[in-house]
Amino acid sequence: MFLEPSFKGQRSGWIEVICGSMFSGKTEELIRRIKRARIANQKVQIFKPKKDIRYDVKNVVSHDSNAIDSYPVEKSKDILKEIMQDVNVVGIDEAQFFDGDLLDVTQHLAIKGIRVIIAGLDLDFRGKPFGPIPNLLAAAEYITKVHAICPHCGSLATHSYRLSEEDETVVLGEKDKYEPRCRVCYSMGNILNLS
Repeated sequence: MFLEPSFKGQRSGWIEVICGSMFSGKTEELIRRIKRARIANQKVQIFKPKKDIRYDVKNVVSHDSNAIDSYPVEKSKDILKEIMQDVNVVGIDEAQFFDGDLLDVTQHLAIKGIRVIIAGLDLDFRGKPFGPIPNLLAAAEYITKVHAICPHCGSLATHSYRLSEEDETVVLGEKDKYEPRCRVCYSMGNILNLS
């Protein structure tokens, strides 16, 4: 169900995207911003894809075990079905796992005057733009790119290197399946794992 915009005296909301490789602190930054909004007595709601059950079935959890309550949803449009009428801030984690409708959903929320904070991987394990993130980056008012540190050379890590053999684009995993790498170490592939 779409919320009807009422433009009389209404301020526009906006879209913020936090992106980067795995282990770069995207979810940590999302949780930080949501907590600050709560301190300011703003009503917040957080969503995540149902398929992301790595740390918790319901809550958004960072790699550092910081957690915040959320609503797991199957599809982007389900966010509009679950949204509370008087919410000020909406957080969306693991946005790369959502369908292409996420852009329309977030733009609709922003038009309603809601601040939308999105966190997600900008590149998949092949180094290609991931899911709806490129379109969200194009539409966002604010973009924050966070970086991990490459464990092989100490440079800024911009890629998520898959250590396992799976070929599917979406493979849930942690340090057992992925590591952050800089551009050069990413391009070296498995040579680094053999040394």
